[in-house]
Amino acid sequence: MTNKRKVIIVTGAGGGMGKAVVQKLLGQGASVIGLDLSKKGMEEINHEAFYKEEINLLDEDSVKAVFKKYFEKFGKIDGLVNIAGIAQAGKPIQEVTLDEWSKLIGINATGVFLTCKEAVSYMRQNQYGAIVNVGSVSVARPRPGLQSYIASKGAMEAFSRALAIETASDNIRVNVLHPGPAETNMLGQFSSVEKQKEGLNRDVFKQSVPLGSLIQPEDIAEGVSYLLSDGAKMVTGTSLFVDGGRGL
Repeated sequence: MTNKRKVIIVTGAGGGMGKAVVQKLLGQGASVIGLDLSKKGMEEINHEAFYKEEINLLDEDSVKAVFKKYFEKFGKIDGLVNIAGIAQAGKPIQEVTLDEWSKLIGINATGVFLTCKEAVSYMRQNQYGAIVNVGSVSVARPRPGLQSYIASKGAMEAFSRALAIETASDNIRVNVLHPGPAETNMLGQFSSVEKQKEGLNRDVFKQSVPLGSLIQPEDIAEGVSYLLSDGAKMVTGTSLFVDGGRGL
């Protein structure tokens, strides 16, 4: 399998999962455009085929501009990976403010809508493309206190399935990858505020994974690589769980 010479846009490229995905794709010969609120996290990756862009993914004009810029540069956009997202500190619904709800829905769902909208418009011109939207195992295996986060990821999954059937005739594939508890900075943000003050207990998360280990960013990168690859040319509208069995 190879992504050689493919042009792939990755949102949230400065985070743990994002950097692992970027490095995997660069290693396969792709040109990768990383999008994030800040270039800081992305600066760790120095590669001539890696392009870094600071962007607010909820600013439609900025999203339009960055996709246009790189389509004009390369003449194509082969892939889009949406990793950018935020967590919810566990709390009962009565304590969730409307602003918190709106922020979760905005970044985790609306941002995906805006990037997919632009990606599809360019992929259709070449009748080829693959989109991977990163969700969460909590969509299939909810736990208390994460109702708003789960709703945002559930909306993203439903949107992805609908987009998959809409774009199938254009040879554009759309899939979802659901990670389980992963060894990233976001992991502890799912704990309650009280637990966050006490510090992250990775053993608690680790024990929730039947295979006995936290998911590593490289595990996510492998799954993303497969879904983008021509080896998955007949895979669309599906959800791949990279969760160590957590969703069972």
